[in-house]
Amino acid sequence: MKGRSLASQKIFLRAPSQRDAAEFIALSRASLEFHNGRVSPPLNAEQFADFIRRSRRPDTAGFLVCRIADGSIVGAINLSQIFLGGFRSAYLGYYVGGPYAAYGYMTEALQLMLRFAFTHLKLHRIEANIQPDNVASLALVRRAGFVCEGFSRRYLKISGRWRDHERWAILVEDWKRNNRS
Repeated sequence: MKGRSLASQKIFLRAPSQRDAAEFIALSRASLEFHNGRVSPPLNAEQFADFIRRSRRPDTAGFLVCRIADGSIVGAINLSQIFLGGFRSAYLGYYVGGPYAAYGYMTEALQLMLRFAFTHLKLHRIEANIQPDNVASLALVRRAGFVCEGFSRRYLKISGRWRDHERWAILVEDWKRNNRS
């Protein structure tokens, strides 16, 4: 899926490359207070190189979220632990930079990623794990058609702390029903 197939009205998704390091690191640093321990984006060149390596793994589909208007990087979105065969599932991760929050960029990015996951990768299920106090992220997945499936205590270690998460998921059938024209 290249070019226009990973673009919407305001944003497009593209693979990260080393040339993005300075812009992405600057955005991550500028967003530390906004992220408030909910994500651990790359803050230096070594962490960014690791981010690129992870995004290129065969079980991962990682993208930068960029504005169509000027190409600026506004965030990142990925599918990790992509399982095929009888499972056909993946975990969803995403974050927007603080200066770009509340403009609808991540709403569009999530719709593009779901279309990619369900039509290109032919996945059956996408799971997102979200900290209970992350009201904006919970609203984002709810709008996209995800359903809350449970609560996981001390589920992920983020910014040096084990944090509780709510488990949300969407099935291809739910997505198709929500996206009928």
